[in-house]
Amino acid sequence: MSPLKQTALSLCLALLAVPALFAGAKPREFAPPRSLSDEAKTFVNLLEQAHYNRDAVKVSSYDEIIQEYMAALDGQRLYFVQADKDAFRGRYPSEFIYWNLAGLGRIDAAYRIFQAYEKSVRDRAAWIDKRLSQPLDLDGDDTYEFDRSKAPWAKDAEELDALWLKRLKLEVIKELLGKKTPEDAVAKVRKRYDRHVKNLAELETVDIAEIFLRQIAHLYDPHSDYLSAETFEEFGIGIRLQLVGIGAQLSMEDDLCVIKEIIPGGPADLDKRLKPNDKIIAVAQEGKEPVDVIGMQLRKVVRMIRGEKGTKVFLTVESGGANKVIDITRDVVSLDSQRAHAAVFQVPGAGGATLPLGVIRLPVFYGGAGADDGKENSTSRDVAELIRRLREKNVAGIVLDLRNNGGGLLNEAVALAGLFIPRGPVVQVRNSTGQVKVDSDENPDVAYDGPLVVLTSRFSASASEIAAGALQNYGRAIIIGDNATFGKGSVQAMLEMKNMSPQLAQSRDKLGATRLTIQKFYLPNGASTQLKGVIPDISLPNYNEFMPSIGEGSLPHVLPWDEIPTSVFDGRPLAPGVLAPLREAALRRVETLPEFDFLKRNVALFKKHQDEKTVSLNLEARRARKISDRDERNAFNLERKTLSDAFDYPFEEILLAAPREPVNKSAKNRGADDDEDEEDNYKELFPDENERYPRMDIPLRESFRVLVDILNAPAAPKPAGVASTGFINH
Repeated sequence: MSPLKQTALSLCLALLAVPALFAGAKPREFAPPRSLSDEAKTFVNLLEQAHYNRDAVKVSSYDEIIQEYMAALDGQRLYFVQADKDAFRGRYPSEFIYWNLAGLGRIDAAYRIFQAYEKSVRDRAAWIDKRLSQPLDLDGDDTYEFDRSKAPWAKDAEELDALWLKRLKLEVIKELLGKKTPEDAVAKVRKRYDRHVKNLAELETVDIAEIFLRQIAHLYDPHSDYLSAETFEEFGIGIRLQLVGIGAQLSMEDDLCVIKEIIPGGPADLDKRLKPNDKIIAVAQEGKEPVDVIGMQLRKVVRMIRGEKGTKVFLTVESGGANKVIDITRDVVSLDSQRAHAAVFQVPGAGGATLPLGVIRLPVFYGGAGADDGKENSTSRDVAELIRRLREKNVAGIVLDLRNNGGGLLNEAVALAGLFIPRGPVVQVRNSTGQVKVDSDENPDVAYDGPLVVLTSRFSASASEIAAGALQNYGRAIIIGDNATFGKGSVQAMLEMKNMSPQLAQSRDKLGATRLTIQKFYLPNGASTQLKGVIPDISLPNYNEFMPSIGEGSLPHVLPWDEIPTSVFDGRPLAPGVLAPLREAALRRVETLPEFDFLKRNVALFKKHQDEKTVSLNLEARRARKISDRDERNAFNLERKTLSDAFDYPFEEILLAAPREPVNKSAKNRGADDDEDEEDNYKELFPDENERYPRMDIPLRESFRVLVDILNAPAAPKPAGVASTGFINH
């Protein structure tokens, strides 16, 4: 070992003996298993050796970790003060954190800081309980900065107390505006912070390690991460859209686990005994005593209910005022609400005739190890099936809706693009050494060669950007949406920790995983989507450009934009002669149609509210503001109703699985923050609103108009091998 390492390790071992920050307190002790230490060392080793951005992070970079970890625990700067930050950084310099982690696999700093945080939360809950027993002045001119995520830490306890007094006024006023009595409002706020103390007490050693190690990964880029075993399992469920369980969506309401929704086709749905709004009181495994779950953290209840396929779980359920025990055999549950779905709309065309136009909505790029043999869900296979059904309906054009699609599997993005092009490169990936690999669609078959619009938003990211950008490169689709997509142009590999070292391979503990950025991706023409995203051919007014923290550029330690040489592919973007008339027609509509005037006024109002950084703590002023906001909202809703009547195009949905039953939104099931007046007003105006296809979806309606423009455009020359119904490469 080098002298530098020896000195640093000696410093680390000496600092481990530093006493707890809060003398006299009895902080919870954490005893991480040996496997967690091995995981931590292996995790740092993976970052240093395999991360795309590994050369940018030094030992000195770890100086940021204390502040970032404090912010991860206390995002609104309500529990720590500046003196805590100074003390933590003095006790745990960057060398201490790095060498303890890389050399010993120890993250004692994380546990010590969490102990201080937990004590501060307990102390603050006691302070809140005492302060709420005294009157609050809700008649003054105080204001509260409702987003303190970028604010400085309070300089001392006195300043923090003053901040909390304002915070309590804010929360009590919020409850009073929600029609609570003063007594109920105070009780609600008290209960909220008691629950916060309880939730913190249920965090386990590995949960704290996960929060801390995540900050280490984020030194390299915002998309690398450490995932505990439980988080890794949830990630897999989100990618496969499948799990083994009973098929019920759960939530916590006043310390009770409540059935919110029964998933169609799952064991609970087939059994028919569980109903929405039933409360789960206890859970038992086969042959064992039931465990009371009242007040238990939701994720722990979920963990108990899930299990191995074919095994039984016994639920003690309160339903209709009576308790009963229901036994359900666990099985594979498909999360079909996130699968691709489609619809055929009858849209006005030329001469008063209607045109059948298809929409395919894709919330995420999903798939699994068994997707190729049909055993698991697959994005590309599902979309191919939807295209087949749309073609049976003789649609004249298709909108592929990728709004809010945050990405997923790279191979599914390649396969999806391949449904619309004959064959060729879809994405290029480059590793940290500069080696470039081209992922191509090798299947010459084309599922759909007709007019195509891809609808995107600022929330379309990663795999969505690959698919949209490739189709734009090939001139295969018109891209319509926000001024740009998210801008995530990096590729992550998910590495299970048990496969990363001999020690971990032998461990009997449940181990986590590392999500590691290993490559950047580029479109077929060599352009990166990193930071810049995919720029639409036709940009529409939107709210998202005024929302904070949306887009890659808002994240720390992002990779830069660059480009590489183009790949060899038989395609090019749409020629100006094809695109310009479509863009000009859309721009005229944006400037003249009433719905776009309505949208732009809504966007302006949204921006005005976004620019407001503080809120009044005067109850009467807030009541007056609520009335004015309600009147403003009602006026917009009435106008929206008038406009939406003109957009009431008949449509037929095409689903790959049974639709969900409507969620019961009775008053007793609403969250504390729901606005009952707004909810009732919305239902009165739109009693039959379809949650998948609301009538007043202005970007979707404009996409239909662009498709109609394409269909009405004079025929243009086409390259060899392209069907006459398409407009690729004009």
